[in-house]
Amino acid sequence: METSVLKKISESSFQNLYGNDEREFNRQKDRYRKLGADFKNYFGRIPVKYFSSPGRTEISGNHTDHNHGKVIAASINLDSIACAAKCDSAVEIYSDGYEKPFIVNLAKLNPIDSEAGTTNALIRGIASRFIEKGFNVGGFKACITSDVLKGSGLSSSASVEVLIGTIFNHLYNNGTISVVEIAKIGQYAENVYFKKPCGLMDQLACAVGGIVTIDFYNPQQPVIQKIDFYFLSKGYKLVVVETEASHADLTDDYAAIPNEMKQVAKYFKKEFCSEISLEELLSEIKSLRKIINDRAILRAIHFLEENIRVEKQIAALNNNNFEEFLLLVSESGNSSYKYLQNIYSPYNVEKQGVAIALALSDMFIKKNGRGACRVHGGGFAGTIQLFLPEDLIAEYKSFISKTFREESVKVLTIRQYGAVCLINNQ
Repeated sequence: METSVLKKISESSFQNLYGNDEREFNRQKDRYRKLGADFKNYFGRIPVKYFSSPGRTEISGNHTDHNHGKVIAASINLDSIACAAKCDSAVEIYSDGYEKPFIVNLAKLNPIDSEAGTTNALIRGIASRFIEKGFNVGGFKACITSDVLKGSGLSSSASVEVLIGTIFNHLYNNGTISVVEIAKIGQYAENVYFKKPCGLMDQLACAVGGIVTIDFYNPQQPVIQKIDFYFLSKGYKLVVVETEASHADLTDDYAAIPNEMKQVAKYFKKEFCSEISLEELLSEIKSLRKIINDRAILRAIHFLEENIRVEKQIAALNNNNFEEFLLLVSESGNSSYKYLQNIYSPYNVEKQGVAIALALSDMFIKKNGRGACRVHGGGFAGTIQLFLPEDLIAEYKSFISKTFREESVKVLTIRQYGAVCLINNQ
């Protein structure tokens, strides 16, 4: 990005998205400069718009969204950014880390099986859904870069989905489509075109921004409320540790969780676990075990208790009761380990990076008497999440880095803004 363009993005805009730290502020400026330079290199001088879509962290509600439960999530200071300009009928995107551009002809928007799992599938799916919904689409050229690490559990794919949807929204719909609708479109593309089962939490958290509670009981009209709480006000920061394990070949593990929960709901002639109660399940557990496997029942128990736990955590944050919140974080982690069972893959029990990270973090927290930890996101591989006092973070990084790389430890800031169009450089 040229200096003249940087001046058009106010310092307050950068601070709102990335905080006040001078080093981080300058790092972000360098990212945008490079993005603009890349665009000029690939496409020449074309009037462009600049976009940012954050990653997200799941604060509470592990694997509840897909069974129409409740979650707490938040956007973070890691994001995907793009500069884009209108062109003819195709979408052409150059993305950092890829030698060739992603090119999608918008005249051909049916799902292509061979594209499953690719960025092309996401672009095609998002464009198709825009048209189905009666929105406008058109070609664009773009350069994209992201510091939301793939496989980190911070929703790199959802961040990019929301970013692409936001580009279509502002280039061809004057930014009139709601962020909730953009999130739904991203989920559709991931489910139907990318061929990955997922709930709506990731996309909503990226699109809406800040700390939000989401009730998915009616997923077509999820109830979204913001929570006005700052972890720094309690002297705590949010930390994630990437356990250096691949998410490859875990699709079956992820798909089994919602499917097994739905098996339990079906026993009660319901479709989702949100439609039954823990009391109903316990009253029928003996009969359930005769026709449904025990793991499915345990996962349903996790869902039903986790849903209640989310409500308690919302109340704790709204009532400024941070100690209660931390206790519930630990409870959630224990439930995910024992009942949900998404800490390691049953098909690869030799690899248990998440379990190792949790064991070490538990030791550290017990030794210091402060903090809480849990699995983060989908599980099986990926990240764990911690809430730690600021004064312990350096010591924790030194401790955990004896097992995992130091750069695997990310200290996050909650970002108050979701997906945005930053500037129109005309």
